[in-house]
Amino acid sequence: MKKYKGIIISAAVCIILLIIFGSSMFYIVNPGERAIVFRPFGSGLDTTNIYNPGFNVVAPWNDFIIYNVKERKTEETLDVLDKNGLSINVEISVRFNPIPSKLPILHQQFGEDYVNQLIIPEVRSTVRQVMGNFTAEEIYSTRRAEVEQQIVDMTTKKLKDNSVETKAVLIRSINLPPQIKNAIENKLQQEQEALAYQFKLEKEKQEADRKRIEAEGEAKANNIINQSLTPNLLKMRGIEATLKLANSQNAKTVVIGSGSDGMPLILGN
Repeated sequence: MKKYKGIIISAAVCIILLIIFGSSMFYIVNPGERAIVFRPFGSGLDTTNIYNPGFNVVAPWNDFIIYNVKERKTEETLDVLDKNGLSINVEISVRFNPIPSKLPILHQQFGEDYVNQLIIPEVRSTVRQVMGNFTAEEIYSTRRAEVEQQIVDMTTKKLKDNSVETKAVLIRSINLPPQIKNAIENKLQQEQEALAYQFKLEKEKQEADRKRIEAEGEAKANNIINQSLTPNLLKMRGIEATLKLANSQNAKTVVIGSGSDGMPLILGN
C-alpha cells in the first residue's frame, strides 16, 4: 500500500502542477498566426524558430508570444502642409501584415505594439514628406496619381525594411479649405472649356482646309476638261450622240442647228 501511496502522491502532484501551469505550457497556434519564444533563463529571444499553426508545448517559465500574421488594415486622418504651407486634410488606409519569417526581428525592434510603434508613425511621416513636395492643386488634381505612387513606394520600402509587408496604401480622400477647392475647380473648368474651344477651332480649320483642297481639285479638273474640249472634239461627240438617237426605235424630231457647223438636235415624242 505504501508503494502505491507514493505513486498516487506523485501523480496528484503532477496533476496539480499541470492544472497550475497548464495554461503556461500548452498553446494552440491558430491558422493565420505564428509564434516565437522568449527564454528569460536561457538564450533569450529565439531568433531561429518560428512556431507554425498547431499544438505546442513550452516550458512554463518561457514566454510564448503569438502574432497575428493575417492581413490587417489601419486608417489614419491627418493634417499635412503642401509646398506652399497650405493645410490639407488627408485620409489614408494601409493594408499590411508582419513577415512571418522576420517576427523575431520585428519583436526585438518594436514589440507586439508594432502597429502604433511602427506602422502609424511611418505612414504619417511618409505622407507629410511626400505631400510637402507638391502644391495643393497638384495633390488635388493634376498630379494626384504621382503623389499616391510616391507614398506607396516610400511606405512599402520603409515597412519592408522593418519586417512588415505592405499590401496597399490608399488615399481615401483629400480635403482642402472650401475657398481653395472652389478656386481649383473653377480653374480646371476654365481649362477644360479652353481645350474644348481650341478643339472646335482646330476642327473648323480642318474642315476649311478640306473644302479648300476639294475646291482646288475641282478647279483643276474643270481646267483640264476645258482645255481638252476643242471644237472638233465637241463636233465628234455631237455626231456620236446624234447617231445613237437616230438608231433608237422611238419617234423623234430633228432640229438642225444654225451656222455651217450647226449640229442636228433630235427630239423624241
